[in-house]
Amino acid sequence: MGRLRYGLSARLLWLTVAVTLIVEVMILLPSLGRERTEWLTNRITEAHLAALTVSTAPHGVVDLSTRNELLRLSGTEAIRLIEDGRSIMVLPPRGTVRPGAAIDIADETLIGSMMRAVGVLLGLEPRDILVSAPSPLQKGVIVQIVVRNAMLARHLRRYAAHIAALSLAIALLTGLMVYLMLDRVLVLPMRRLTDSIATFRADPEHAAPLAVPSERRHGDDEIALAARELAAMQTELRAALWRNARLAALGTAVAKISHDLRNILSSALLVADRLSGSTDPATRRAAATLLGAVERATELVTRTLTFAREGPPALLRASFPLAALVEELAEQIRPLAGGLAVENVIPGDLAPKLDRAQIYRALFNLMRNAAEAGAQRLSVRARCEAALLIIDIEDDGPGLPEQARANLFRPFTGSARRGGTGLGLAIARDLIRAHGGELDLIGTGATGTLFRITVPNEGS
Repeated sequence: MGRLRYGLSARLLWLTVAVTLIVEVMILLPSLGRERTEWLTNRITEAHLAALTVSTAPHGVVDLSTRNELLRLSGTEAIRLIEDGRSIMVLPPRGTVRPGAAIDIADETLIGSMMRAVGVLLGLEPRDILVSAPSPLQKGVIVQIVVRNAMLARHLRRYAAHIAALSLAIALLTGLMVYLMLDRVLVLPMRRLTDSIATFRADPEHAAPLAVPSERRHGDDEIALAARELAAMQTELRAALWRNARLAALGTAVAKISHDLRNILSSALLVADRLSGSTDPATRRAAATLLGAVERATELVTRTLTFAREGPPALLRASFPLAALVEELAEQIRPLAGGLAVENVIPGDLAPKLDRAQIYRALFNLMRNAAEAGAQRLSVRARCEAALLIIDIEDDGPGLPEQARANLFRPFTGSARRGGTGLGLAIARDLIRAHGGELDLIGTGATGTLFRITVPNEGS
């Protein structure tokens, strides 16, 4: 009941009824004009018939009672015929008649008749009117009659009441038909969409995506498109929620074991450090290998814990020479690939106001990925455009595989190498976004890969 009173179905129903009534009212006004003209034409015809009745009487004269009856039957107050320029008062009025207006039906327009009909209904027309028109019964004869507007008003009111009742019935029937059709075609699918949204909102991780009806799976209307997009969005969002839940669980687990694991790794580092001081060359080599492995394990735990921590990193903005930072990074990256040539194409006076440590981490992840992918040349360029700082990191490596491009910036799925975590790019993008910027993959292929960092430039 509430849906019928306040829902979309009710609005459609009453809107259809209202529009239909408005259309009927617009049709009613011309209909009133035509009905008025037809009523007056009928009076002209009946007046000429009454006049013909008088012409058959002896000497063309009837008694008073007959005259009154003929005027009553014809609905007129007086009848005059004009033939060959001669005017003949066939039936004079029963009393004093003074027409307040004169009209000629042959010269009347539909708009004029419509306005006079409204005037009659509103009581704005004079009491009596003189009406002239060619006789429909005899060519060349003009019939003039005097009629009372009160009779015409009663007739038009009955006609208007009939049309109004018919219009209301048509409007209600049309509204009901439109309501039933739209309720099935439009409102019911919309209700399914809203119910699915409400259910999904209540429990997004376990609610099933919207089941798109078979007839709408390949439809091209707006509701079918909305249903398909909603189902796809719910599927992707649920997968993202599950993935985020796993990441949250991973972060919690790492946070719980990080302390103990670091103690274990610290012990291993102490042992490896002592072994590195051994006089046995084989022991020293093994200690160096162990030391590197432990350091990488420690770094992996730290990176994973940092990524799983909620909230964006805190920024400490300060101006620094960007070229010097890239040169420092180059010294760290070159040992990872013996033949890697790092080209630092950054103006020496470019000193953006950013968090140096966070930008260092972001660039380090990008440059290390290029080195680990097998690049022989790495170029870092920077420029300022308007209020933006643009940094390009381009390498000549083999490019990103299709799977890595499809899951770019997704942790644990977007790695380009076997055994990788995919955290490097995800962390780099989070660090850049914390600065209000963006990290984008501009292009990748067999000739190399180009990443672009765009951040607001707050100046030195």
